[in-house]
Amino acid sequence: MAIFGLSPALLVLFVGFGLLIGILFGFFGMGGSFLVTPALLVMGYPSRVAVGSGLAFVFGTSVIATLKHRDLGQVDYKLGVLMIAGTTAGIEVGKEVVLHLEDLGLAGSIISVTYVVLLGGIGVFVTYEAVTGSDGGIDHDAADDPADADEIPDIAKTIQSYRVPPMIDLRGGVTVSLWMILGVAFATGLLSGFLGVGGGFIRMPALFYLIGVPVPIAVGTDLFEIVFSGGIGSFTYALDGGVNLSIVLPLLAGSALGARIGSAATSIVDEDEIKVYFGVMLLGGAVAVAVRELGNVYGIDAFDVVSLVLILGSALLVSGAVVYSTVSALRERTTVTAQAAD
Repeated sequence: MAIFGLSPALLVLFVGFGLLIGILFGFFGMGGSFLVTPALLVMGYPSRVAVGSGLAFVFGTSVIATLKHRDLGQVDYKLGVLMIAGTTAGIEVGKEVVLHLEDLGLAGSIISVTYVVLLGGIGVFVTYEAVTGSDGGIDHDAADDPADADEIPDIAKTIQSYRVPPMIDLRGGVTVSLWMILGVAFATGLLSGFLGVGGGFIRMPALFYLIGVPVPIAVGTDLFEIVFSGGIGSFTYALDGGVNLSIVLPLLAGSALGARIGSAATSIVDEDEIKVYFGVMLLGGAVAVAVRELGNVYGIDAFDVVSLVLILGSALLVSGAVVYSTVSALRERTTVTAQAAD
């Protein structure tokens, strides 16, 4: 019997896929359209439906995850609104750059190379910094207290040192110039508009490494931004019939639980582990995109399937690691509490 117009097997696949992505989305503040859209394309859905349904799913999941992060006190609304303003302007400029490159016939190759290099570069940087501990790291328990100067990344310290009025006080005890925030937002928006992606994998590390807010707040605030970008994008595609609810609803059914698990995990799992998992996720994505582009260049359709397997494999591996780390941390806390009671 078909439910939502889908066979039982396909329904289970979409619900399970939604659960997987929901965990990643709630934990990292990214991962939705980055995974859903290519999966739907490989499954044979038209590009308009794949993109539109992916955006609608991102919107719904980001609302769920943002509400959970709000309950944990991990959303900085002031920073989120400022970032939305800056990224919106940057996206428009990025689109104009793409249009100019299209006129020159260079858009496809340049965007693909930039995407792989940027995705892989951020993945290597974040993983290296987390493993070596050279960025210091900010304790989750101190997210609402003034951040120690030694716990802020060096780049963020430099940006915060430019005391250009007006100065803005942010969650996590961070004070930074309004113009620095808008500058970072514009730069991340420019890359988002140029690459044609939501930009979560750019904004989340930018909020931590450039502005200096704690990672849990960076994730929650990034999700708050995605509520707006995903909502506007999905509404635009829905007007043109690009949103297929038989795809979106089962995905959201799974992600409703996954997003809350991933969001709750950010307050339990060690912050350096979050950054390691994030870096591994990006590296897997970079390899997957590179394989897909090679397939396009050489006309090897099988590379699309290989690319999808790489994306889903890295997502499954990382989400499994998130759940395992969360359970381990909870067991450790329970043990410590029991020993303290004795």
